[in-house]
Amino acid sequence: MKIILLQDVENLGKKYEVKNVKAGYARNFLIPKGLVKPATKEVLKWLETQKEIETKLAEEELKKVQNFVSEVDGLEITISVKVGEEGQLFESITPQKIAEKLKTDGFEIKKNQILLADPIKELGEFPIKITFAHGLEAEIRVIIVEEK
Repeated sequence: MKIILLQDVENLGKKYEVKNVKAGYARNFLIPKGLVKPATKEVLKWLETQKEIETKLAEEELKKVQNFVSEVDGLEITISVKVGEEGQLFESITPQKIAEKLKTDGFEIKKNQILLADPIKELGEFPIKITFAHGLEAEIRVIIVEEK
């Protein structure tokens, strides 16, 4: 029996693939759970329109992400911290702190998008990479200064 997958099904295939399965498996398991539809002419036409819609949505999403990356790329943020007499920081600068500072500056970036090998523990300028969907990256400069 030919079917169209409505979502990814483990050990069977990806969403919108047309597969050939045993009729009992389709009738008794896949169709009642809403995982597939029988591959009729009408459903195949529906599948083509769905693929077109998803392609357009993916292109729009990519454009949005690219615009956001271009806004963020090259950005400089300054974080003020308390410093001891010998120049040591009283707190480490982690991806969480960087994400919070970016949020106050109007950029919604999650801490897991910020690539930072080790927390920053000294004053200065540091290049930080930020990853985005579709494999895009941006680099910002984080400037750590003494709090007055």
